[in-house]
Amino acid sequence: MTITEKILAAHAGLGTVSPGDLIQVDVDLALANDITAPLAIRVFEEIGRERVFDPEKVALVSDHFVPNKDIPSARQAKIIREFARSQGIVHYLELAYGGIEHVILPEQGLVLPGDLVMGADSHTCTYGALGAFSTGVGSTDLGAVLATGRTWLRVPPTIKVIYRGTLGKWVGGKDLILYTLGRIGVEGALYKTLEFSGEVIGSLSMDQRLTMANMAVEGGAKNGIVEPDEITRQYVAGRSEREPIFYSSDRDARYERVLEVQVDDLEPQVAFPHSPDNVRPVSEAGDVPVDQVFIGSCTNGRMEDLRIAADILKGRRTSRNLRLIVIPGSTRIYREAIEEGIIQTFLESGAVIGPPCCGPCLGGHMGILAEGERALSTTNRNFVGRMGHPESEVYLAGPAVAAATAVLGRIASPEEL
Repeated sequence: MTITEKILAAHAGLGTVSPGDLIQVDVDLALANDITAPLAIRVFEEIGRERVFDPEKVALVSDHFVPNKDIPSARQAKIIREFARSQGIVHYLELAYGGIEHVILPEQGLVLPGDLVMGADSHTCTYGALGAFSTGVGSTDLGAVLATGRTWLRVPPTIKVIYRGTLGKWVGGKDLILYTLGRIGVEGALYKTLEFSGEVIGSLSMDQRLTMANMAVEGGAKNGIVEPDEITRQYVAGRSEREPIFYSSDRDARYERVLEVQVDDLEPQVAFPHSPDNVRPVSEAGDVPVDQVFIGSCTNGRMEDLRIAADILKGRRTSRNLRLIVIPGSTRIYREAIEEGIIQTFLESGAVIGPPCCGPCLGGHMGILAEGERALSTTNRNFVGRMGHPESEVYLAGPAVAAATAVLGRIASPEEL
């Protein structure tokens, strides 16, 4: 079996499973945010259960519209807050203790290798970087999970993606996943697993792996996953009192498809509007001036991302023709960035810093685009109207290209500086 099939079989109480099997599984963690939790809570109440299945296995995070931008968003957050208090939810995280859900759950050791996580957010697949099975569901499904601690799944077939070679200086996990999406398309892994492997993945930091697994859903995948290794072991050490379970794929595991990617000549990638698979190398981007650069989100708001951007921005000023917005992914990252002098570097370069949250990623607040404006963003989606006006444009890239673009005022490679 593949690693995904092994995790699903274990949580279904079965010896083996195969792609296409319909199974019921126990859930290790149920997740919802300030957009999805209120509806899930309503469904939970309609089911008639008085208590959630396990208050230690529920995580509720307000991250999309916080600090609350208007009365409706304040009401949404209030519903979560009151539900968490009434149910004794252990992992309800207010602003000062949290940040973006997909950043803080691994950071705080709430997800471990071998876990099965269901979240009412499409980017719940992020935790596959730890060797966990995690996927997004609708709020209605999550309401049932809150009540029962179980859900049904169809076992997905697996596409194995093997990355070979040596990465260039400015090429990272964001570039690998954008390139992969360019190869397979946004429906190329529909209801399938993307299993990332090869010596390149083995050399990637956990921050980079989290970025890749995060965007598996942009290829339509049910989950993205990396076999846990020593890097995983070092990352999770000391973050939880629970014991991780390290699953790996069998040598004779059956894959629907194997895709090999040679990375030696791979450049930093840019996804043009209006799809994450509309990808081209940064050297072929052409002259594209932008009005705003955003560095942050559950894709690239982690410490390594901020360090890369700060290294490029140090001693340089951002173009006077654009706005640079930086939002650390969590309170812990914000604090570390201050201690390392990274926030000072951003401020001196001309950036504005936001509190840990999703920010403008989904057009919520803190950087909405007007008609005709362009943004280069380290986020994960660039659909029409994603960050504001439907006639605005969003280009996706990693933190290195974002920082270089902020300096030159147009989409640019760090090699140009």
